Order: sequence, then C-alpha cells, then structure tokens
Amino acid sequence: MQVSRLDGVPGFSGDHDGLVHDGWGRERVAPSVVDVIGGTPAVELARLTRGMPGRIVAKLEYLNPGFSKKDRIAREILDEAVASGELASGQPVVELTSGNTGTGLAIVCAVRGHPFVAVMSEGNSRERARMMRALGAEVVLVPQAGGSRTGQVSGEDLALVAERARQLTRERGAFRADQFTRLGARLAHERHTGPELWAQAGGQIDSFCEFVGSGGTYAGITVALKARRPAIACYVVEPEGSAVLAGRAVVDPHHRIQGGGYAMPELAMLEGVPIDGFLSVGDLEAMDVARRLAREEGVFAGFSSGAVVAAALALLRGPHAGGTVAVVLADSGLKYLSTDLWPDDDAAPQV
Repeated sequence: MQVSRLDGVPGFSGDHDGLVHDGWGRERVAPSVVDVIGGTPAVELARLTRGMPGRIVAKLEYLNPGFSKKDRIAREILDEAVASGELASGQPVVELTSGNTGTGLAIVCAVRGHPFVAVMSEGNSRERARMMRALGAEVVLVPQAGGSRTGQVSGEDLALVAERARQLTRERGAFRADQFTRLGARLAHERHTGPELWAQAGGQIDSFCEFVGSGGTYAGITVALKARRPAIACYVVEPEGSAVLAGRAVVDPHHRIQGGGYAMPELAMLEGVPIDGFLSVGDLEAMDVARRLAREEGVFAGFSSGAVVAAALALLRGPHAGGTVAVVLADSGLKYLSTDLWPDDDAAPQV
C-alpha cells in the first residue's frame, strides 16, 4: 500500500523520510493526551482479501487514546461548545453512551477539569463501564427494556438511556454532549478522519462503507470523500433484521453488534448526506470476520469492525470488484473480552 504525506491536513506534518507522522507523534512531546487524538494509521487488509480482485483499506481508530473513533467527536463536541459559550469552565458534562463516546468524553473532561457523567445501558459490555470509571467518570447504568438481552442493546433500550441522560442534565445543570445532534460529531470526521483516510490512500478510494449508530462517522467521512471525488460510492451498513435506514421492516431489533443498529429510521446526522446503497450483516458473520481480523491480520477490533469488513468483502465480491473499499475500524477488541466475541475456552463453539 502506498504511504502518503498528509500535506494540508490539520494536525499532521511530513518530514524528511517521506512517511506520514502525527504532528504530536514521535517527534515531539504533546501537551496532553487530548492532543494526540486522531492521526491513526491506515492499513491494507491484504490477507483477508487474498485471491480477491481489489483491496480493503482500514483506518485503525482503536489506536486512539480511548481505543475508539469516538475520542475524536468527544474533543470536537467540547471544542465547539467552548467556542460557542455553551460550556463553561468546570461545568459538568452528561452524555448517553454505549461506552466509546463516554470513554472519549471521560478522557477530555479529565484533562480539562469537567466532571463527567456517563449514562449507559446495562446491556453494554462491562469493560466499558469499568474503563470510564477508571478515567474518573460517574457511570449511571440504566436497566434494559423488558424482553431485552444483555449484549444486545435495542432502540428501546437506548430511549430509556436518553430519558435518564436528559433528567441528569437538568438536575446537574450540565452540558449535554448529545452525539446524535451536536454538529461536532460529524465535523470531527469531515475535518479530520475523512481527509486523513483520503491522503493515506493516495486518493485511491472507490467506495466506503460504515456501520451506523448516530450516523456522525458515516456523514462526516462521506462528505469529506465526495468533496474530493464525487464518484466514490458510500454505503450504510446495518444489522440483519434491523435495517430500517434501508426502508425494511424491523424483524428483530436485538443483535450483538454493539454501538449501532438501533432501528432508528431518522438520524439527524444523515440529513442531506448522500447514501449510495445499503448493506446488512448478521451477527455471526460480523463475529467471524472480527475473529479473522485478529487471527489473519493481527488487528484486534470489535463487533462493528467485523461488520464493516464483512460488508467491504461483499462489495469486492460484487459491484466494486477490482476497486478499493475504505472502512473505519471503530474500536478495540479489548472492550469485548467479557462477551461471546472472544471465547475464553478453546472448546468454545466458533462461528
């Protein structure tokens, strides 16, 4: 894979060896961990695509300080709020989270002196809650809706979390870092992730696919890529049985792919953003590909990373054979060690 300079991309600088370097990377000591968010590497998944026409370029967002892409939006949302006067010095911050945005906010709030309250469904993996607490956050766990299963957070579960977050925001006089509506959740990827990915791939991207939660990552990267090459085809990835954005009926809102697929037919982040197609991925396929990523590529990522790579493989087998498909690997497999994604017994069934 060609390694490109990121000339003109904020936060980056090239040096004499011609490689990509983060502006606060190996060459300098950063003022804080917040300053090293972003600038993640991109790799070609050449072993998973062996014998297939085309390639997959994957941006390793789990190498952010909080082990996920959501560190980017945490910083961007708070930066925007400070600039607009919505967030005062020392004011509490509240947000609903499946764990990744909460971890990013816990990091930024710890450095900048804001008390942070993370509101999360009991259905999410316990590693996430433990990590946020370790970072100084207060974690409020919300019981799941009737009929829900641990590890399978539905839109109904999320609605309960949202109501508790609104209540705590009022009670604490807090700033609500609403990742579903705050423009910073999209701008972080439009300003940074998308341009980084474009530069790292040397502009050689034919399609992009993304598993959608709030829609911020999809929207930001799509806008950034299409500004540079309008012909790039951008696809929304959803769980099988819950592909409402594709206009399908909800067959089963309970799935294992944490961090998205909430069966929400309208997402503010996607308004006015082009969608060239829809793909759906089942739990077992996402888990199988996530495990293959670890075994064959040495990439230890989570459920949704398995889903987007499974979708990318489908694109290479179909309409984008011979092209380059770009994906973002959202978070680390370390956040799912207590789940059935990573069996702890050699005799455990494989998918």
